[in-house]
Amino acid sequence: MSNGNTSALISEELLQLVGFKIGSEEFGVDILKVQEINRMMMLTKVPNTPEFVEGVINLRGRIIPVIDLRMRLGLPHKDPDKDTRIIVVELEGNTVGFIVDQVSEVLRIPQSVTEPPPAIVGGINADFITAVAKLDNKLLILLDLNNILTS
Repeated sequence: MSNGNTSALISEELLQLVGFKIGSEEFGVDILKVQEINRMMMLTKVPNTPEFVEGVINLRGRIIPVIDLRMRLGLPHKDPDKDTRIIVVELEGNTVGFIVDQVSEVLRIPQSVTEPPPAIVGGINADFITAVAKLDNKLLILLDLNNILTS
């Protein structure tokens, strides 16, 4: 008898996300935008860039700007450790690296568990957030990486 529900579940859109942590908060970004995930590496500082731009890296011959996502979201700086990663993403033809505290997992979540962000979310600019996903035991903040670059 649950045939109607089954077809609704099958047709429901699943979001595929790369999940990562900054501090105690969990975030996610669209897996299709992620090119690769690297361990922290040596950065070259660039003068006269915004505070949240940590520098640039040479990734197989391409010079890529690297943004400290923690600082961009208004959180205090943290020195890199063994879990620190650079998530390399493609945004509107530009390749950019984002430093995160830890990459946790690849997630597949139904679109229905997401809702628009509240106006203010823990001091993080709501323009940076596309949605908040309610998972079993946690909230996952879905970031709009384009806005993080352009705002």
